[in-house]
Amino acid sequence: MTKYFLIVDYRPGVIEEPMEQWAPEDVKAHMNYYDALNRELTETGELIGGHALTGPELAKTVTSDGKGAPVVTDGAFAGFKEMLAGYQLVDVESEQRAIEIAARISQVPGPGGVPQQQPIVIRRVMDGADFEAL
Repeated sequence: MTKYFLIVDYRPGVIEEPMEQWAPEDVKAHMNYYDALNRELTETGELIGGHALTGPELAKTVTSDGKGAPVVTDGAFAGFKEMLAGYQLVDVESEQRAIEIAARISQVPGPGGVPQQQPIVIRRVMDGADFEAL
C-alpha cells in the first residue's frame, strides 16, 4: 500500500462564487458529500485522515532558531488560491486508486448541486525507499 496526500486548495474549479456566498443548503450538501466520501473511505480502510481547514486569514507562520522565542507572523497570503483548504491522506493499492478518489473529491457539489470540478493535487508520501535513493 502507498500513501497519498490529496490536496484541496482554494482554486474554484468551474464555480467562481466563494462558499461564503452560497445558500446554506448548498454548503450543507457540499459538506455532506465530503462526510459520505470520508465514511466510505474509512470503511474500506483507505482513509488515514482528512480535515477541512480554517481560512488563510487565520493562518500563522512560525520560524525558530531553537534559541530564542519563535517568530510568529500572520499569513502566508502570497498565493491565496494555492493555500490549503483541506486534505485527505489515503493509503491505497496504487496511484490509479488515488486518482479515482481525487476525481470524486473534484466533483464535490457546489451551488445547485453542480459538480465543482475543483483541481485536486495528489502527492505521494515518501517512504524509506525514497530516502535510501538519495
